[in-house]
Amino acid sequence: MNANKWVRQIHRWLAIAFTVTVIVTFIALAQENPVVWVSYVPLLPLALLLFTGLYLFALPYAAKWRRGRTVAGGR
Repeated sequence: MNANKWVRQIHRWLAIAFTVTVIVTFIALAQENPVVWVSYVPLLPLALLLFTGLYLFALPYAAKWRRGRTVAGGR
């Protein structure tokens, strides 16, 4: 499995983890005496989702840029 597939798989699992942490946070904050620091728990998977998402977003542009360089360099 190449690096791009690994990043896609990690991104999918991070999305699941983020969704679960948001649900847990809502449940925890709905309690009678909520613990406020629980609201920060989803930030770690969200930050990791940001980086993997930016990488996946840039992949087509990087591939297009690389194709353009090889075509221009072959002339």
